Amino acid sequence: MTSPSRVRLPFEVWALVAGGFAVALGYGVVAPAIPQFALEFGVSNFAASAIVSAFALMRLVGAPLAGWIVSRFGERTTYTVGILIVALSTGVSALAANYPQFLVLRGAGGVGSAMFTVAATALIAKVSPVEARGRVASLNAAGFLLGGLLGPVLGGVVAVFGIRAPFVFYFLTLVAAATVVAIALRGSQAAAAPGSDRARAAGSGSGSAAGPSAETMDLREALRVPQYRSLLFSAFGFGWASFGVRISLVPILVAVAFDGDATVAAWVLAAYAAGNAVLIFPSGRWNDRIGRKPLLVIGMAVLALSYIAIPAAPSIWVLAAVMVVAGAGSALANPGQQAVLADVLARRRGGNVVAAYSMTSDLGGMLGPAIAGAVLDLAGFGWAFGITAVLLALAMVAWLLVPDSRRLSAGPLETR
Repeated sequence: MTSPSRVRLPFEVWALVAGGFAVALGYGVVAPAIPQFALEFGVSNFAASAIVSAFALMRLVGAPLAGWIVSRFGERTTYTVGILIVALSTGVSALAANYPQFLVLRGAGGVGSAMFTVAATALIAKVSPVEARGRVASLNAAGFLLGGLLGPVLGGVVAVFGIRAPFVFYFLTLVAAATVVAIALRGSQAAAAPGSDRARAAGSGSGSAAGPSAETMDLREALRVPQYRSLLFSAFGFGWASFGVRISLVPILVAVAFDGDATVAAWVLAAYAAGNAVLIFPSGRWNDRIGRKPLLVIGMAVLALSYIAIPAAPSIWVLAAVMVVAGAGSALANPGQQAVLADVLARRRGGNVVAAYSMTSDLGGMLGPAIAGAVLDLAGFGWAFGITAVLLALAMVAWLLVPDSRRLSAGPLETR
């Protein structure tokens, strides 16, 4: 068997990694400012965290539409248009005069985000070589994580120019990402619209890393696969914690418990990204060598323990250290989830399968900030983060109960 590190990766992977880096860099700058900007309008903690939920809600609603657009127009067009929608809504958010305007604009951006996320995920799964799916997943995650590491650090500088400045910066990075990916994928057969000459050439090119199979997996077939069912539950918990509660509640914790501003919150979120960066590449190699299951179980366990420890941190420095550990747990779990999706699809088309995966993550990202924010107002930080830890622990159990998904590439789908 060819070593995963020696497998040549398709150029589409590198294009999406570059685009992901630009998106994450800008989001890392704006993320700490989102709930704190909402608080500037005199709203409650629940309302401030609901801004994150509004974005996730519209991603959730927009995912089925995104799957249809990918099937109709191809990944390149869907990705580019989606990013430009997010860019426009973000740029206008810098001019928001009240909370309702800000809420609507963030929600509109969620539709565009669903489009480019589903397109990128579908294309990555389609072109990933069987022997290097973990490596591709970690490389893709690394592009986002490097941006996530540098973004909050840069955000601390940008925030000096005012609470609206991060939104302008994010607008510029999104335009850059759309430009990079649109140019890089203009010759891609795998990313072309179905029915086009390039797509037909891709479909007839058996054995090509970028050539997708003519077969399509529908959602009903995927749901019969136990690893896919565990993936959906795990994606829900991961979205709740990492894309929801972490972004919405940690900056509020910094402001309330440690009297920190957006700059301090940015540094704390950067600690999480640093923990990611340490293990993201080893995690990809371990996924290809020893399997997805061990990394997913350990990663979810580390995340659960970290979220229990976050509200108990006695100082900002201890909180930052806990966030480093949480980031390491995320690095262990996240590439495995993406690799499992590629294992389930087994190089087949599956827009609805990818959309359902994205939707469950977004459902967690939507409910997490809203429910945890309400619990925060009623019972405090301990209960808000404790609920999140329980959900992550249940995701760990879900992975313990199914076989490793790598065997799906070697034979018929294992269903029950």
